[in-house]
Amino acid sequence: MSDAFTTRVLQIASGSQETVVDLTRDCEAFLREAAAGRDGLLNIFVPHATAGIAVIETGSGSDDDLLAALHTLLPADDRWQHRHGSPGHGRDHVLPAMVPPHATLPVLNGRLELGTWQSVCLVDTNRDNPNRQVRLSFLG
Repeated sequence: MSDAFTTRVLQIASGSQETVVDLTRDCEAFLREAAAGRDGLLNIFVPHATAGIAVIETGSGSDDDLLAALHTLLPADDRWQHRHGSPGHGRDHVLPAMVPPHATLPVLNGRLELGTWQSVCLVDTNRDNPNRQVRLSFLG
């Protein structure tokens, strides 16, 4: 693999509750090794049909607000055609249409270019799958 492209898979234990997991430090640690002061792009991808990647503020309630909004838009009830798993699990399969399973962000001088309050987060509403993989890829 060339120095222009580097990838790593994170193993994330998201648990059995709806959650927003901050991945920013993991992204920064990856870029310290992979980018080594270079400019490029960081792609974050979750290869699951029931999780997404969001760039949001965390720690001030926005992560809880996001989960509440998703619960309002995608209630965990019996309206869904997709019916295996826990009650309302079909809504988890609709989540990636609203919170996509990927994000691509700029890297300048080896550092992730986020706004002051922005964090890179895994959004996981699927209580049936407590373990996730997140692929980080740097293209420089």
